[in-house]
Amino acid sequence: MVVADYLFTATAAIVQPVTGLMLVHLGGYALAQTWILASLALYVLIGVCWLPVVASQIKMRDLAEGAVAAKERTLPPHYHLLARAWFWLGWPAFLSMLGIFWLMLAKPV
Repeated sequence: MVVADYLFTATAAIVQPVTGLMLVHLGGYALAQTWILASLALYVLIGVCWLPVVASQIKMRDLAEGAVAAKERTLPPHYHLLARAWFWLGWPAFLSMLGIFWLMLAKPV
């Protein structure tokens, strides 16, 4: 999961704003339009949610590997705390992505 997050999410985090700005330019839109500024703000919110998620994923992986190495039958409580944080940080990021998608389609004034 950690590797997939780096390969896909990190790549998209770079490609999406670059291609988005290219499309804004090709479409003749001004960067100061409210829907573009709102989509950029949502994009920043997604990043704010994603960075702690990546750190949590790395810690969760390490905790799981430690449990396997110690032949533990259950994961430590801290793993479950991180999993809950991972879950709850995913919601604002997901909803923000849906919001960006809507803004790009509707282009409200």
